[in-house]
Parts: sequence; C-alpha cells; structure tokens
Amino acid sequence: MKPSDMKGKSALVTGAASGLGKGTALALARAGADVCIVDMNASGLEETASAVRELGAKTHIHHTDLSKAENCRAAIAAAVQAFGRLDALCNVAGIIVFTNAHEMVQADWEKTIAVNLSAPFYLIQGAIPHLLEVNGAVVSVTSSGAIIGEAYLGAYCASKAGLMHLTRALSMEYMHKPIRFNAVAPGGMITNIAANIKMPADVNYDLVKRFSGLRGVVEVDDVAELIAFLASDAARGYHGACISIDKGITAG
Repeated sequence: MKPSDMKGKSALVTGAASGLGKGTALALARAGADVCIVDMNASGLEETASAVRELGAKTHIHHTDLSKAENCRAAIAAAVQAFGRLDALCNVAGIIVFTNAHEMVQADWEKTIAVNLSAPFYLIQGAIPHLLEVNGAVVSVTSSGAIIGEAYLGAYCASKAGLMHLTRALSMEYMHKPIRFNAVAPGGMITNIAANIKMPADVNYDLVKRFSGLRGVVEVDDVAELIAFLASDAARGYHGACISIDKGITAG
C-alpha cells in the first residue's frame, strides 16, 4: 500500500527523533507532505529534519515533552502556524516499561499512561478543528499488546488498548464528519525503545516468548509506510480500523 500524492499537505508526527516516528516522517515526506516533527530528543529531531529536507519536503521542528497536556496543544498550534494547515496527525511517540506489576513505581505508571494514551487524546483534541477543514486523518500507533496480554507490560498494554478503543470511539462519534480515525498495531520492532529495554531481574523468558514473533521482528519501514498510507487520501475507505502488522503474533 502506498500513500497518495500529499503535495501541498502537512502532517504532524510525534516521536520523530528516531525509530518509527522518524520512519513515518520520511514516508510522509516521500509522499510530498510537509512535516512537523515532535520529540524530546533535540539532536534526533535535527537529524530527521535533515533527512526530510533531502527528500524535498519542508519540515518544522518542535521540541517538547508530550506528557503534559498543554504541550500537546502547543504542538498542534505550532504545526498549523508553520504550514497554514494540518492534514494528518500521526501519534507515534510511546514509552514501554517492563516490570512486575507489584514492583511498578507510580511515576512509571503515570508517565506511561500520559505519553501513550493521554498525549494522543490531547493532540487529537487540538487537531480536530483543523482536520475537519481539510478532510484530514488521525493515525495512532497502538501495539500487539493492545490485543493480547503481554507479561510485565501492564501499563503499556493498558495504554495501548485504551488508544485502540479511543480510535474506535472517535470513529463512531465523527462518523458523519469529514475526518478519519485509524490505528496500526505493530509487533516488536528494532528501535531505540527496544534497544534500551530493561527486564525484571526475575523475568520468565518463556512468558516473553509468547509475544515474540515466530517470524522475527517487524520492519520499521513497513509500519511507517502503512501509517503514511492511512494518513493519505488513498486510504479513504479506512475509518475506525486497527490494522495488525505483527507477523502473526496475534493470530493465535
């Protein structure tokens, strides 16, 4: 699936300093969109911006912490101010903490929910008026963990399941409005998040293997292209969908 021509359109991508967020920004740029890239990692944003410009697209860097509602609203305002419109919001940013539930510290729980669920909501809330003007789209990244239970990932699974169902709820609420809401649910990928994972000292890897793909990890670029497709007019028939791209993890 390839996105339609997005020249003259703009998108906001969170988590764009690395990994899937960066891949998504580049996929949108290849389709012709101008891209507002958002992350806490300033140096990573600069690298992504350079790569976007090399593809001939315009970019705007917005460095912020999306765990705070006011920063989410400011990110939307910055994107609109930079490009004069907003055609797509791609909620890619996320965090993951492996821990035994009885050992999870309050700050980790609250940060996971804030970044993975609350931030997408506040971004969507701010973006809706602009997206309605242009028949725009929201694409949110959930996870295979939104569909199946995954050991040591209570907060992550809860937040991603919430985001998946938020997507469905909004698709119903705005059924008769010119806006589309969709989500993608990837399996494990090789990203900075994955590289920095720390397991509990007493981890049972037999449980971890239950949500590790038998066909290996999912390619970041494959997921990024799917997100860009859903953000574009080529996906006009998709509304309220949550598409699994996990090499069969959730099949059975």
